[in-house]
Amino acid sequence: MHDVFDPDSARGRVYRFLVAHPHTSVPRLAAGTGLSETAVRAALEELAAEDIAVTADSGKARSRWEAVPPTQVVEALLRRDDVVRTALRRTGTEMERLYRSARRDAGHYEALEVVEDPARVLAVSRQLQQSVRHQLRVIDVPPYSGTTDHYLAQEALQRERMAAGVVYRAIYHGSAFDDPIAWPNMARMIEAGEQARTLDDPPMKLAIRDSDLAVVTLAADDRPGLVSLLVRPSGLFQALSHTFESLWKLAVPVSAAGIGTPIDARDRQILTLMASGATDDAIARHLGLGRRTVVRRVSALLVSLGATTRFQAGVQAARRGWL
Repeated sequence: MHDVFDPDSARGRVYRFLVAHPHTSVPRLAAGTGLSETAVRAALEELAAEDIAVTADSGKARSRWEAVPPTQVVEALLRRDDVVRTALRRTGTEMERLYRSARRDAGHYEALEVVEDPARVLAVSRQLQQSVRHQLRVIDVPPYSGTTDHYLAQEALQRERMAAGVVYRAIYHGSAFDDPIAWPNMARMIEAGEQARTLDDPPMKLAIRDSDLAVVTLAADDRPGLVSLLVRPSGLFQALSHTFESLWKLAVPVSAAGIGTPIDARDRQILTLMASGATDDAIARHLGLGRRTVVRRVSALLVSLGATTRFQAGVQAARRGWL
């Protein structure tokens, strides 16, 4: 059906001519497309069978033809494509189940696949992002061994996926702020809309695609390099998903705003008192400021630090060297 928009196919040439020339006869179609009348009639019959062209005559004469509006054809194509994609995913799932079942040996966990080839480890990471439809949850821990080009390619792909509506939630190791290659990329992604938090020592490197695939990346035990564990829907998958959500609640929100921006001595005093648990009234009395001034400056500091609580603000400020 897609070839009706291909000007080099017979059906495409016939449909394109009909779009531009309403109520067209077979002889005129043949002359306008350079096809024989036999070829034109065959193309018209196929187009009519797919509701792309209709006869413009009453009765059975069928001497003149009209094109169905292109927007209707496009919508029909998109609906058919959706049906094909759904069927393809279902078939792929069934084939994957058969694949794993045929290779299941005693002692193997069906939901788990080990990927050791270095090239495939990298390919799995990229394919995970390319195929995500709703949400990608990530725990990112060092070492950060990627090159500048690697991070730029990753950034371009993530921007593309976020523009398509994919939500990214990432938990970073606290040391990521000190990495001269990784941090600039992280900051740009946060500014672009990534939801990011940090923990001092996350337990694993993890990526979870929607609700159907988790990838745990570990250092190989017997050689240099990495190993990826692909975990499909299972009890183990649910445990990894719950682990991420529990760590997300414990992690501190990150904001790219204010990075590298110095603060004055007064804000540093306010942050120090906030981190110690002082209330706005206590800060105002201690520093000889009006309560409104303290409330306004505390609010601005929370926004700048991407924090929702005073404790989180203290952690973020310490990580940025503000305290």
